[in-house]
Amino acid sequence: MMSRPALFNNVVGAQRKRRRRRSKRNMAADMRLPTLQKPVSLSVSASERRDLVVPGDVITSDTGFMRGHGTYVDEDKLTASVAGEVQRVDKLICVRPLKTRFNGEVGDVVVGRITEVQQKRWKVETNSRLDSVLLLSAVNLPGGELRRRSVEDELTMREYLQEGDLISAEVQSIFSDGALSLHTRSLKYGKLGQGVLVQLSPSLIKRQKTHFHNLPCGASIILGNNGFIWLYPTPEKEEEEAGGFYTSLEPVSLSDREVISRLRNCLLALAAHKVLLYDTSVLYCYESSVQHQVKDILKPEVMEEIIMLTQQKLLEQEG
Repeated sequence: MMSRPALFNNVVGAQRKRRRRRSKRNMAADMRLPTLQKPVSLSVSASERRDLVVPGDVITSDTGFMRGHGTYVDEDKLTASVAGEVQRVDKLICVRPLKTRFNGEVGDVVVGRITEVQQKRWKVETNSRLDSVLLLSAVNLPGGELRRRSVEDELTMREYLQEGDLISAEVQSIFSDGALSLHTRSLKYGKLGQGVLVQLSPSLIKRQKTHFHNLPCGASIILGNNGFIWLYPTPEKEEEEAGGFYTSLEPVSLSDREVISRLRNCLLALAAHKVLLYDTSVLYCYESSVQHQVKDILKPEVMEEIIMLTQQKLLEQEG
C-alpha cells in the first residue's frame, strides 16, 4: 500500500504532464506561417549611380594614371585606401571618403562653436581635424565701424563672442598645418541666436551658390559645408546696425517650434538614407512629411515612405 506522500507526488506528476500536453496543443494552434513583406525599393537611376569603392578595391591597372588622395599603388595597380567615391580629373584619380572630417576650401560657409578666447583670436570647432581660427581683425565691430582694432577691442572680446556661442562664418584662408582661418565681415555672417543645431556628415551637404535659405514653411536654414546645419525662425526684419552680433531673445511661438522640429527630423531621415542635403530636397521631404506627426517621422516604416516620396519628386524635377 502506497504512503500518502508517494500518492500525492504521483497525482502532482500526472497533473503536470496534462498541463504540458495542453500547452503544446495551444502552441500548435497559435503557430502561423510568417507573411512575406514586400521590400520598399529605393532604387537610384543609372545616371546617379557612382563608382563606390572600399579599402583594397582595385580602381585601375592602367599605369598611365596618377595617384591622388585615398589611393596607393600595389603591384602596379591603383588601389583604394578608404571607402568612398572615385573621382577623376584628367589623369589624376582620387577617392573622396563618404565619412570623414571636414576638409575646408576657401569660400566655404561653416557653422561653428566658439571653444576658446585667445589673444586677438577665437578658436572655433568646425568639425575639422584642427580647431579653426577667427581673428579679431576678421570680424565686424558692433555698429559696423571701420577702424583698426585697438587694445580696448582686445580686452572686450568676450562681449562680442564667448565660449559656447554659435557663429556662421566663411573660410578666408587655410594655414600651412591645415587649420582654417574664418571671417564674418559680411552682415549675413555672425553670432547665431535661437534655433536648433543639427550635426551631420559633411559629405551629405551639396555645394551650392548660396547656403542661406528662407524656406516657405516659415523657417530658415543655414547648410554649413562642414555638416553643421542651423535651423531658426525666419526673422521679420534684418538687424543690420548690430554688425552681426545682435541675437533676438524673444520667445519662439509654438507653430515655429513645430516647423523647426519637423525640419530637424526630416534632415535626420534624409541623412539616414544618404540623400544629398540642399534646399530642394529638404523642402520636398518637409512637404512629404506633413501628413504624419512630428514624432512619427523617425519611425522606420514612416521614414522609408517619406524618403521614397521625396526621391520620386526629385527624379520628376530632374526629368
